Amino acid sequence: MAKEYKITSLRLADLEKELNYLKTTREREVAAMIAEARSYGDLSENSEYDAAKNEQAKLYGRIAEIEDILSHAVIIEDENEASGRVGLGCTVVVEDDKGKQTTYRITGSQEANPMEGKLSDDSPFGRSIVGKAAGESFTVNAPVGSFTMKVISVTREG
Repeated sequence: MAKEYKITSLRLADLEKELNYLKTTREREVAAMIAEARSYGDLSENSEYDAAKNEQAKLYGRIAEIEDILSHAVIIEDENEASGRVGLGCTVVVEDDKGKQTTYRITGSQEANPMEGKLSDDSPFGRSIVGKAAGESFTVNAPVGSFTMKVISVTREG
């Protein structure tokens, strides 16, 4: 069975936009870089040509990656919206045992970015919090150890 990528419709649109840019504008830019580097003569000792070909390889790799994600994408539905429980696409405010509150957005693995407060439902935190409602406590079994947190609020945007 092929890997499924859980993404929001917003992320899907972003990926489609990026793919279009890469296949049109960026591909022409890289082709121009290669053509210019070829004009410098001997390709065996031409660092500009090597750099342009490496850029082309990265471009085609990213295009293939996006096409794979799009072909196996599963759009996140608001399955827990009516119940007020944590699910994909929702924003949660949690409180640790010291009373510190933090806000996170629960996303699919393709959108996760802990530095932006976007946590995957496949992460230890995500697996622990999905399905919980405001007022419920949960324990996260993370690589650094276990800790308990409490859900303060669950909201959905869009």
